[in-house]
Amino acid sequence: MSGWTLRIANSRRAPARQLVWLLDGSWLQLGGLTKPGGHAPDGCEVENRMSSNDNPPAEESIHIDLRKPGLAALLAWLWPGAGHLYQRRYAKGVLFMVCILGTYFFGLGISGGRAVYASFQSEDFRWQYVCQLGVGAPALPAIIQNRLVMNEEEPLIGEGMMAPPEQPVLEQHADMLARWHEEMPTTFEMGTLYTMIAGLLNVLAIYDAYAGPVVASEEDEDEEKPPPDDSKPPAET
Repeated sequence: MSGWTLRIANSRRAPARQLVWLLDGSWLQLGGLTKPGGHAPDGCEVENRMSSNDNPPAEESIHIDLRKPGLAALLAWLWPGAGHLYQRRYAKGVLFMVCILGTYFFGLGISGGRAVYASFQSEDFRWQYVCQLGVGAPALPAIIQNRLVMNEEEPLIGEGMMAPPEQPVLEQHADMLARWHEEMPTTFEMGTLYTMIAGLLNVLAIYDAYAGPVVASEEDEDEEKPPPDDSKPPAET
């Protein structure tokens, strides 16, 4: 038995009754068949729910047009939020752009533009730049600055912004990196942290642009529920 469940509105003439619309177009009252055809009897109100014997409704799926996921992921890496704008997911695109770029440029600003630099020397291997590179194009000038400094050329951006410190960089020596820490005892490290966080956040945004949002299924929610407690004593009769 399957179909819509109806309840008759309470009135002075008739008590509340329940009818079920069958698939063959007839109305079945509990206790007997009433008014065949596809119309509800007079005085009935339709409830938009299935009867207790019906199969449960199918899970609602979320359809998002990711367009070309590979291209969207590339755009999301080059400029935070650009991949989502390409997918017409404008709210997320603007949100990622403001939050990630705001975090990145804030960290870059408080460090005087020095927290983001690329250095692959054994004495000064800047592993933090790997995380910062996740923010995409805003971190790429550090590679150009590195090539120019290593070739003893004038940096593209003046005043040492996003350029590595002068080599060599040695521990326990008063080199340029040590002077940066002395001039900016807290803001240099904080700027490094903020720019790293921005790059790692954009990695999550890139995944979202490529694979779409992660939605928890009902099965996962059921697994998190604790098992029923069967240790309760039986009720007394």
